[in-house]
Amino acid sequence: MADPSSYRPEPGQVPDSPGVYKFRDEHRRVIYVGKAKSLRQRLANYFQDIAGLHPRTATMVTTAASVEWTVVSTEVEALQLEYSWIKEFDPRFNVKYRDDKSYPSLAVTMNEEYPRVQVMRGPKKKGVRYFGPYGHAWAIRETVDLMLRVFPVRTCSAGVFKRSAQIGRPCLLGYIGKCSAPCVGRVTPEEHRELAEDFCDFMAGRTGTYLSRLEKQMHEAAEEMEYEKAARLRDDIGALRRAMEKNAVVLADATDADLIAVAEDELEAAVQIFHVRGGRVRGQRGWVTDKVEAVDTAGLVEHALQQLYGEEKGEAVPKEVLVPALPEDAPALGQWLAGRRGSGVSLRIPQRGDKKALMETVHRNALQSLALHKTKRASDLTTRSRALEEIADALELDGAPLRIECFDISHLQGDDVVASMVVFEDGLARKSEYRRFQVKGFEGQDDVRSMHEVVSRRFRRYLQEKLKTGEWDAEDGEVPEDDGRPKRFAYPPQLVVVDGGQPQVAAAKRALEELGIDDVAVCGLAKRLEEVWLPGEDDPVVLPRTSEGLYLLQRVRDEAHRFAIQYQRNKRGKRLKAGPLDEVPGLGESRKVALLKHFGSVKKLRQATIDQICEVPGIGRKTAETVAAALAGAVPAGPAVNTATGEIIEDEASAPAETSSERGTAP
Repeated sequence: MADPSSYRPEPGQVPDSPGVYKFRDEHRRVIYVGKAKSLRQRLANYFQDIAGLHPRTATMVTTAASVEWTVVSTEVEALQLEYSWIKEFDPRFNVKYRDDKSYPSLAVTMNEEYPRVQVMRGPKKKGVRYFGPYGHAWAIRETVDLMLRVFPVRTCSAGVFKRSAQIGRPCLLGYIGKCSAPCVGRVTPEEHRELAEDFCDFMAGRTGTYLSRLEKQMHEAAEEMEYEKAARLRDDIGALRRAMEKNAVVLADATDADLIAVAEDELEAAVQIFHVRGGRVRGQRGWVTDKVEAVDTAGLVEHALQQLYGEEKGEAVPKEVLVPALPEDAPALGQWLAGRRGSGVSLRIPQRGDKKALMETVHRNALQSLALHKTKRASDLTTRSRALEEIADALELDGAPLRIECFDISHLQGDDVVASMVVFEDGLARKSEYRRFQVKGFEGQDDVRSMHEVVSRRFRRYLQEKLKTGEWDAEDGEVPEDDGRPKRFAYPPQLVVVDGGQPQVAAAKRALEELGIDDVAVCGLAKRLEEVWLPGEDDPVVLPRTSEGLYLLQRVRDEAHRFAIQYQRNKRGKRLKAGPLDEVPGLGESRKVALLKHFGSVKKLRQATIDQICEVPGIGRKTAETVAAALAGAVPAGPAVNTATGEIIEDEASAPAETSSERGTAP
């Protein structure tokens, strides 16, 4: 534990201007990032008597070993720099919201020639229009099903679309009128894009004009005695109204706003956001966080705004953002939001009327979310704590193994030998810390030797990180500068678990001893009888079948097994799909596709001259010579055969099939 006075800046050294500051620990890792209107006044608050600091702030300043700062011109620049540094360094003492679920959104892929309507999760992609997020994927599908009657936009995957185009027949949705079937040319790309744009306009809340236009067309059709057309338009209007009813009007028409509410206690906070577009609630999402820093409601709102809009631009940032408390630097936040949107954004607290009533609804949702999270966490925390204590007692460890790493080896009859490392912290999977290894030290099948190699490589990397940060003394004493970013192998576990029995455990222990590491416990979990093996012991440790500790070890082992098999299958699949072009040095994926598209198959490419290969865009003469030489040495694929008749299919007729088979043929 460091004494803050040991790294306190000298009086007058800190400038009295806006800026962003970073606290680093003794290993030079960034542990906290903050901003201030006046760096001098803000940093002075951290170096007062520790007894007067908030407990979390006191923990941070005693963990830190140095502080540094960067001066900026304005508060808006400070806000932007703080956000980017938090994303870059992932400081342990900054509030970081985590989604309590992965919310689906309705997406329209306007970046494709034929835009597609689909359900999407995860990070947003450029050129895709998003609506939502929604609480459930089925809510999106119900809405889309109603709207496809009026806006028959493509919803099929690329594979289905391509297949329909090849056979000249649309899928079922094309036959029942819920797709305009651009795959078979019923509409042009321009007409289909116009349909997609109308779909987006309607979803964005611009409904009144479109419904009025449909009603006018319906009346005109009735007057001209085109009763079938009028009936179809009537049904279209009914479908759109039913879709609109799924999102009740909550604010005045054409209101675009996001409402943010916070529910908190001493340890945790929950944030709920309602997205209102065109006066209707179009989406909802929520976050939960541990209050690892001393922060009030206004501070939580500021962090939520940064996370919510840090990667957004344009209309994704609404005209109005309603919050329960204004952050300290609300004007700077307003300017930052306006910069993200490209026009003015109002950041305020609702005082009366419908907006205040809706804010109360959002707050009730936040309270329920926090209560549900605490209920789940309380039971999980009790179970996980008991499991870790049981493992510590059974293996006679000094303390509970808060970080457990498990290794597993996977191969197929000695080929494509790989290994996995999974990490559990506080009894929970930490997937961002998972690592994969290719066994390179030898050929063939030897699980024990493979385990020794993988554990050695993992902990050799750990020692290298210690060398960089100065935790491990090198002979020359040279310590490279650390940039403060989280390191891949920087944190050692308290317990290493290997999938296997005595031989694998002995190999892992020998690897640690060879590296001089003696403060990491090792055990193995054998699949046959779920026995726990310790190094140098002739008899296993048998945990009760009802033990939470055994259940946690099984989950860790099974996760390592799953991760290893997944990697091994992916690696084997890539090897089996490899073709002659994959062996050409310096030939990337895009140029391989260009060659196959130009010639139609690898067989025809093999017959082409160097001058003909040079005609392909992006292929120079040197590359063409390399391709020709590589294909000349490759074994050509056999002729395509009709399995029903036994006859050989002619080259010209089988060009598309050749392309597919050649790509899937190993050289």
